[in-house]
Amino acid sequence: MKLLFFCPLWGSEFIPFKQFLENVCRAGYDGVEMSFSLDPKERDEKASMVKSAGLKLVAQHWETVVHEFEAHKQQYENRLRNLAATQPLFINSQTGKDFYTYEQNSALFELAERIADETGVPVVHETHRGKWSFAAHITKDYLVRLPELKITLDISHWCATAESFLEDQQEAVDLAIAAAGHLHARVGYTEGPQVPDPRIPNWENALNAHLAWWDQFILRNKQSGNSAVTITPEFGAPPYMVLHPATGVPLVDQWEINVWMMETLRGRYMN
Repeated sequence: MKLLFFCPLWGSEFIPFKQFLENVCRAGYDGVEMSFSLDPKERDEKASMVKSAGLKLVAQHWETVVHEFEAHKQQYENRLRNLAATQPLFINSQTGKDFYTYEQNSALFELAERIADETGVPVVHETHRGKWSFAAHITKDYLVRLPELKITLDISHWCATAESFLEDQQEAVDLAIAAAGHLHARVGYTEGPQVPDPRIPNWENALNAHLAWWDQFILRNKQSGNSAVTITPEFGAPPYMVLHPATGVPLVDQWEINVWMMETLRGRYMN
């Protein structure tokens, strides 16, 4: 089984895009995960640059934030169709709202599925605070009722929401892993979605909890005979990244942490 690692654009938006792609290639990633402008010219230019660099693409949706449902639904459709035009492997979508009803969020899933059928670009729905999937027990209910729904598993959010490592929610975790089509490899803890530095012993318990979940995800894919698994190490920029309280300077380097995570998982699962 092949592992494909994707570099998030998040945190590198303010350097020239060409430089970002060069950094991605130099670090040994297989592709990038990113959103795109609604401007067709800018969108197509950047998508072409990704392809010309020999990199694969996961398109990322997160920008639909308007709260009124019908306006949200229209913007969501516009965003997904715009991303599908870049011809990515798939779209990773932060879908819906935590305060939307089951019927409203389900209507967004149906819309995404229709767009996927029309464009040939699959859509997976990320587990994320503030969205339909903000907590393990809520996501479990959706997955029981919608067994065909595919998700991007970012379990770090659930640790913060539940203030635990989900020891008492194993059934929900198992169901989420079974539904996962993509993995965001960020380490959360009981009071936040991102530990300051997963490389140091202080955060070993948090890292090991996530590694156990990711081991389960990899094993399931191997047993299912999947030829490839996609992973985005997604330690984020501030405010996810902890800043020094006096200077406002990040305590660690985001880029280094994500490369470390990629290399750690590559060594763990490809040896």
